[in-house]
Parts: sequence; C-alpha cells; structure tokens
Amino acid sequence: MLKNNNMSNNESPARNIIGNGTIIRGEIESNGDIRIDGRVEGILKSNGKIVLGQNGSIEGDIFCKQADLSGKVHGKIVVDELTSLKSTSRVEGELTTKQLYIEIGAIFTGKCEMGKGETPKVEAKK
Repeated sequence: MLKNNNMSNNESPARNIIGNGTIIRGEIESNGDIRIDGRVEGILKSNGKIVLGQNGSIEGDIFCKQADLSGKVHGKIVVDELTSLKSTSRVEGELTTKQLYIEIGAIFTGKCEMGKGETPKVEAKK
C-alpha cells in the first residue's frame, strides 16, 4: 500500500505520476493529485484529482474529488465533484459523481448515478 498522508500544515499536496510502462498492483492513497500513464490494478484513493492519460489503464476502484479520464477503466468510480470522460476514454463499470462531462467518442458501459448529496428542488403548482 502506498500512502502520502504525512504532510505538515505548510506543505501542499503532492502531485504523483505513474509513468508509461509502470504497473502497480495494490492500494494507492494520496492527499494530492495522481496522473496515471501506466497501469494500476487495485484501489485508488485521492483527496485531489485523478488524471488517466490516453495510454493509461485502471483495473479496480477509484475514489477521488475529481476525475479526468482519457484511458481505460474497468471498475467502480466514485467522484465527489466532476468526472470528465475524454474522447479516447473507455469506461466499464459503476460511476457515481456529482457532475459528468462526456466528449464525443468516449465509450461508457455500465451504471451511472449523478447528483450525489443533492436533493432536487421542486416548486409547488399554484
């Protein structure tokens, strides 16, 4: 398990990069952003943004504040704010997010739940 949570109050969250050709199996936790151009098999948790490059892939679950996906994902995705599926993305699984942006060409197969934590506003008829 890789953790990045022993920061002092003056430090900004780390920016982590998993490069092309790198394979990581297990659980990754970070207070900062994570960019993935390689392959991750396992669980990703970030208090920041997860960016998946066009050649990157994730086989497992993702939990983060924001997600910007251009590669392949197979698993459960839970995003607190915005999820962006770029035109080259291929996503299969369950997605829970507050907001969703999908570019033309992106492929999403699975279940999507949006607006987590929000209650719809309904006005009574007069």
